Amino acid sequence: MYEKDLRLSILLDFYGELLTDKQRQAIEYYYDEDMSLSEIAEHLFISRQGVRDSIKRGEQMLYNMEAKLGLAARFEQQKKNADEILRLTGEISDINLKRSCVPDISVRADKITALAKEILR
Repeated sequence: MYEKDLRLSILLDFYGELLTDKQRQAIEYYYDEDMSLSEIAEHLFISRQGVRDSIKRGEQMLYNMEAKLGLAARFEQQKKNADEILRLTGEISDINLKRSCVPDISVRADKITALAKEILR
């Protein structure tokens, strides 16, 4: 068919409920289950061309929703930020232990670490 854009699996997680059932199923089978168009057609009881059309329309809807709402991009940026927060709080804790061992710094660094881990869940 064409080269798969694996970001679509992520977009499907965010916006999949806004697609028709056939579009969502076809995209799930194609991207998540790595099924061929013919295999999907058998599962959905539609033609191979119908599968291709459903996937193309669904993909376009997912891209349009992400362009308008940006939820997946925002989520990815928040994940990167939380990872960076975890890295930096680890450094703060290490520096504190090596140089001054101020209990308040350790307590606050631990709280920040816990909050960042909560964001990543």
